[in-house]
Amino acid sequence: MPEAEAAVISTEPLLESEAVWTKLVKKIYKDPKGATRTWESAERRTRPKDSEIDGVGIVAILEKDTGPEIVLQKQYRPPLDKVVIEIPAGLIDDGETPEACALRELKEETGYVAEVLETSPVMWNDPGFCNTNLRMVHVSVDMSLPENQDLKPELEENEFIEVFHVKLVDLWDECIKLEQQGYAIDARVGNLAEGIEMAKKFKL
Repeated sequence: MPEAEAAVISTEPLLESEAVWTKLVKKIYKDPKGATRTWESAERRTRPKDSEIDGVGIVAILEKDTGPEIVLQKQYRPPLDKVVIEIPAGLIDDGETPEACALRELKEETGYVAEVLETSPVMWNDPGFCNTNLRMVHVSVDMSLPENQDLKPELEENEFIEVFHVKLVDLWDECIKLEQQGYAIDARVGNLAEGIEMAKKFKL
């Protein structure tokens, strides 16, 4: 599906009875001085009962002779009415580990088969607005494997994802170029790029 064909055609309030994925809640709390206050926030309805996280983000690194490359995606997101530059990611299933979720989602969205390297602490996406969270799972993709030569993504009917790669050393500059071209940059991609630039600057 060409990117230009995707666009928001209307925006209206969401009734509680229609909400499938999210809900708005009012928190009543005491601040550090003991004053009672309220806070508006959002929550996902999809987190499995026994899971501490909503999903995973996947830092998938391709092992190439010319240097490591990160797997990125272009995906239209209605809340922004823009195509967003993202890492592969997805919601966790009931009883699933973050690592198993990451390998499953990577295979479904990109076709790549990978090996888990490490998993991050729980990260909170936007704690001033919602309680959604994830773990970042770092994986390595062996490009010599036959299954990583002829990729067969398993996208759902409502998923339209374009996969591409960027050299890790160039990620910051690519984010700047992509934003200038009209794309939105997912914070996880931007944070990775910024971290690489800081590592360069401070010679870490």
